[in-house]
Amino acid sequence: MTDLDNSLPIVLYHYYYSPYAQRVVWYLNLRGIPYSQCLQPPIMPRPDLARLGVNHRRIPILSIGRDVYLDTRLIIDKLEQATDLPCARGPLGSPAGGGGGGKASSPEHRALEQLLRIFVVDGGVFARAAQLIPHDLPLMRDRRFVRDRNAFFPGGVAPRELQPEALTEVQAAMRLLESTLLSDGRAWLLGGGGGGGGGGAEEEAEGPSLADLEAVWPLVWLTTLPGALPADRVSAAQYPRVWAWMDRFKAAVKRAAPGGKPPTIKGEQAAEAVVNSPFREASGAIDGDDATVRADGLAKGQVVTVWPLDSGSSGRDVGRLVSIDEREVVIEVDVPGSSSGASVRVHAPRRGFRVRPHVAEPAAANL
Repeated sequence: MTDLDNSLPIVLYHYYYSPYAQRVVWYLNLRGIPYSQCLQPPIMPRPDLARLGVNHRRIPILSIGRDVYLDTRLIIDKLEQATDLPCARGPLGSPAGGGGGGKASSPEHRALEQLLRIFVVDGGVFARAAQLIPHDLPLMRDRRFVRDRNAFFPGGVAPRELQPEALTEVQAAMRLLESTLLSDGRAWLLGGGGGGGGGGAEEEAEGPSLADLEAVWPLVWLTTLPGALPADRVSAAQYPRVWAWMDRFKAAVKRAAPGGKPPTIKGEQAAEAVVNSPFREASGAIDGDDATVRADGLAKGQVVTVWPLDSGSSGRDVGRLVSIDEREVVIEVDVPGSSSGASVRVHAPRRGFRVRPHVAEPAAANL
């Protein structure tokens, strides 16, 4: 994969109160990576993405040049691995992740970054946090929003009856951090400079690592939802080290982005910037040893369908297979209505996504 070209436009498609989008915004701010934002409605449809031929319905989506990246895990990995980014600060994570200059300095720290990601995203911490959304919030009283989320989540919006269980799981996550990684008074999960704890102004000034970002985002999000966390059970009184860590993180993000919000562009402007850019990455190859490639006989240029398995599975992208390996699948999607035959390349992680040969819908019979 090639590095980012400094001239390529970086556009983040998101809406403000998406916790997953906030995770990427924080990353961009901590690195000092300049970008534009194209704000989206919280519910479908999203015409701005349809202009690019993208059907994926989960937010955020990041475009760099004519390459479009789905899923925050892949987005952050791509940004970490790029070595020629227009940025003020180096990678947040492991040098072995590909970028160099990161904060994680040992195999154990690199493993911790990944385990925290799995713990939060795949292990259920965020899913439980989402179940704590108060049902009396204005959005939760909006029938269109609830209908959209019932179609988005398997099983629909979580009922109130699940909230006590969800609170217990969130408390367990906070207790884990309070009693282990933060128990020695360190400022950040990997300690100062990735080596030990003890706290102190020098350690705090070094700023958070990727491990901090991977763990902190759903917890900070919950603290912004009025009524989500009962103060007599989940607050700075019960988890003082976790609360102080979250406050440090928020302060670090604020210091890293003193200019405030990025430029906001309309969908037409964003689409023009994307379509008129070159591709960011080389086309890549098909891994002939990949189990899915073997099972389905996938070949370069074959039309395939790609979609997420856990939520938003109705948003399925169809395109010509560009490359596939154990980490990523890339398809080329035609831009609707383009007089020049323009296309974009859509990148998705393999973890949590399915790739299958495309089966066209049968044509409606003429009666």
